[in-house]
Amino acid sequence: MKKLVIVLGLVMIVFFQSAVGQQRTNQSPFRQLTEELPSPNSYRTASGKSGPDYFQQQVDYDMNVALDEVGKTISGTATITYHNNSPEPLDYLFLQLDQNVWEKNSFKNQVSTGEIPKKLGVKFLKQLTNDFDGGFKIAYVRDTNGHDLPSHTNHTIMKVSLPKALAPGKMYKLKIKWSYNLNNLKEIWGRSGYDPLSQNDNTYAIAQFYPRLCVFNDLGWQTKQFMDAEFALEFGNFNVNITVPADHIVAATGELQNSRQVLSQKMLKRLGKAKTSDTPVFIVTEDESVENGKGRSSDSKTWHYSAKNVRDFAFASSRRFMWDAMGVQFPKHRVLAMSFYPKEGNPLWSQYATKTIAHTLKTYSEFTFDYPYPTASAVNVKRVGMEYPMLGFVDGRPNSDGTYSKAMKRWVIGTVIHEVGHNYFPMIVNSDERQWAWMDEGFNIFLQGIAERRWDTGQNWSGAPIEMKGYMDGDPNNMSPLMTSADDLLQPGMESYRKPAVALNILRETILGRELFLQSFQEYAHSWMFKHPQPADFFRVMEDASGIDLDWFWRGWFFTTDYVDLSIDDVTIFEPIFNVEQAEKAASAKQAEKPVNISDIRNKGKVVSLIEQDPSLKDDYDLEHPILDNVEVGQIEEVRKKLTKEELVLLEKGQKFYEVTFSSKGGMLMPLIIQFEFIDGSKELQRIPVQIWIKNQEKVTKLFQFDKELKSIALDPYYETADMDMENNNWPRKMERVFLQVQKK
Repeated sequence: MKKLVIVLGLVMIVFFQSAVGQQRTNQSPFRQLTEELPSPNSYRTASGKSGPDYFQQQVDYDMNVALDEVGKTISGTATITYHNNSPEPLDYLFLQLDQNVWEKNSFKNQVSTGEIPKKLGVKFLKQLTNDFDGGFKIAYVRDTNGHDLPSHTNHTIMKVSLPKALAPGKMYKLKIKWSYNLNNLKEIWGRSGYDPLSQNDNTYAIAQFYPRLCVFNDLGWQTKQFMDAEFALEFGNFNVNITVPADHIVAATGELQNSRQVLSQKMLKRLGKAKTSDTPVFIVTEDESVENGKGRSSDSKTWHYSAKNVRDFAFASSRRFMWDAMGVQFPKHRVLAMSFYPKEGNPLWSQYATKTIAHTLKTYSEFTFDYPYPTASAVNVKRVGMEYPMLGFVDGRPNSDGTYSKAMKRWVIGTVIHEVGHNYFPMIVNSDERQWAWMDEGFNIFLQGIAERRWDTGQNWSGAPIEMKGYMDGDPNNMSPLMTSADDLLQPGMESYRKPAVALNILRETILGRELFLQSFQEYAHSWMFKHPQPADFFRVMEDASGIDLDWFWRGWFFTTDYVDLSIDDVTIFEPIFNVEQAEKAASAKQAEKPVNISDIRNKGKVVSLIEQDPSLKDDYDLEHPILDNVEVGQIEEVRKKLTKEELVLLEKGQKFYEVTFSSKGGMLMPLIIQFEFIDGSKELQRIPVQIWIKNQEKVTKLFQFDKELKSIALDPYYETADMDMENNNWPRKMERVFLQVQKK
């Protein structure tokens, strides 16, 4: 008996589970993102703003750094002051050792995959057999009394244990000494290294050159290994002494503090003039840079730079630098825009680089906040495009004879815009690049596109919907949702840069409109400048500031790999018949559509009933209150006698009704943007909100009423929504004409 009970019980459980499994759950793309987003709390609120308990750490660096031009090495010492602004004590600190990506047994090398090409080139063979000895050589990690601190290095992350827990509100100082070998960018690509200009001269682009503190916030420590995705960093103040050969020019994050010690009187005078000039002024001319490059000083100079409230520091050094600068005026301060480049960059760089910096600062500030830093610089480094606070490395040079194509000119201007633009995202609005690449690259490409259009309206621009062609309609197995960790993205170029930029353009141009988008985007930028935003913060601020529910938009563009393919599937014309002449004309048209047969020939000239009906049913038609009538010709006058004057006026307007069926074939919903063209040549554009899809996300039908006859219908005529198949967006492909029947009793 027990066995029987158990069996019956199991049957009941299986039945119950089966019944539950068949229950319908809410899969609507319009459902709220309650499951996908973290719950609001006292650190990050439901409005997308930082809450009353929000905190962020501060890390200050005092560094002495030396460039050994002969040995191609960087060495340095740093005193790091860590301010614990969190509510909890910290037993240890984590630091990033990004140069360790070049260790022979690096984490990146261990997890990298690849195949040997069928044609094994010398360049590829050289990469396979490269014996470059990269990575940090840490001499010591000590406290301020000179005592060694316990540390453990796990590839690109180093854990430093503290003598005792660092209490909330307290600070701790540690000292680090290190060195590493610089990579040749021509042989080993990286975000920093040296660019060979000639056999004896290089441009040194130095970044990730010191151990940097990992971020600790309300989400804990960010300790992802450095493979390719960029950085998560704390804000702080920097004082950096940079020792280089005496004939070098140094560009760096921040402001030069000892200009009188490292610049000539001529250079000082020119620099002073540049600060008040609205056009570029040369501090070092081409002739001077060429002359300077003929020698090789054995002496050294130390350049002292300082920067406040920045998340990182980088510098560049070369004896071959030309240098020009100009001022950019903001309401409360003036920014010094500067460009550094070798003769090989001319004439392209002297004509456009610094002016492009000024243009970028003005454009980006309009959409966010006034640029807060005192300087903004671009340095020409071949093969590198990379951003740091107040300093960007930018690829692009003319041909050896000084000529350049339109494409190269556009590349330099676009890349200067991009790298300088990164000052806003993520250098000031300090998102976690290693986790959410789209929050800096996507935002930056979006604003870059606006700056490019303003620079030259005739050029293609970054972030246009057309860029989704060939990607969003590609193999879904080779795509990642934007809400994917940066190193896990399958197509980083599209999923970090292009797709989020296109999404923002659609949000601006189609969903919110320019004015409301600007208000909301500025609200986000102001709310999170000099802070650490997360994706939910952006989503929530944009909704809160606009007053519009955008969860469907975030879900489609950021959480799925769906694509846009809206289609016009069917169009049916309904038109009333209101007099004998029209009825006869309609009858003839109807007859003309029928196959020719002997009956038609014999009845030629005779009006045929518009609808096939059994004479016995004739009395079932309601002539007292007909719908827009389509009765036999002989009934027209009888019907008209039954109508009121108001009904006759309404009927004789001759309005036409178009029943249009749309479908969504790609899963991504968008508003219906419909352009109607009439036979008289006029056009009308209607914008139907995306909520038309709420009841049915696959197919909807809508009735449109006009006083004149349509010639064609076009869906998304200006290509606003990144629709992947425009072939099904136009009508007519075929058209069915139906005459309305009278209503039965």
